[in-house]
Amino acid sequence: MAAVIGLGHVGIYVRDLEKMVAFYRDTLGMRITKQNWRAGIVFFSTDAHRADHEIALFRGRLEDADSRMINQISLRVATLNDLRTFNRRLIAEGLRIDAVVNHVSALGCYYFDPEGNRSEVFWVTGRACWVPIAHLIDIEQSDEAVMAEVDKLWERLRHVGMGERMANEPATLQLD
Repeated sequence: MAAVIGLGHVGIYVRDLEKMVAFYRDTLGMRITKQNWRAGIVFFSTDAHRADHEIALFRGRLEDADSRMINQISLRVATLNDLRTFNRRLIAEGLRIDAVVNHVSALGCYYFDPEGNRSEVFWVTGRACWVPIAHLIDIEQSDEAVMAEVDKLWERLRHVGMGERMANEPATLQLD
């Protein structure tokens, strides 16, 4: 039976990305693993060999005191079939699916819980990718077709090292 096997990461909206990056990097000693400054996203890990990111900072928190701080809460599943099962369950429950995406290092199903909080269930693909990317994918394809899409993006991005900025960094994470 499909079950969540752990917390993957938390995404936080921030007002001052540079200040928050300095805090997580310099004060807490976390390592930048992925970044896209034009898009306003920086990922951190305490141990990149165990988890490519545990904290994701997203520029865009509003000044309103009641604004949302959490971008997402991400929960890990063990297999691609578990991810498919959760996607189907969420749809059956009538929850709104935001997107199902290929991050290369993981496949994620983003959804809104019953109170409208954005969350994700994800499966780790086994392909290291240090570029923060979200490319739409149909996970109902065969395992081979899904992994062929993962590998196609991985071939384009695998030269980018951990924490490096991409040359000619795109303003968006979406590659079509």
